[in-house]
Amino acid sequence: MANLILFINSFLSYLLLMAVIVILAAIAVFIGIKMRKNKNAKLQSEAVNAETE
Repeated sequence: MANLILFINSFLSYLLLMAVIVILAAIAVFIGIKMRKNKNAKLQSEAVNAETE
């Protein structure tokens, strides 16, 4: 019984670690998409300004 409890404890510990890594990766992807959209909008506005001049 003690071995089962130790196994479950270890399994849940690794599961929690994986959840933290997945959450951090999702946040990084969200930030990357947001930064890329901002850069694309900036480049597009600069291109429009260059055309009008």
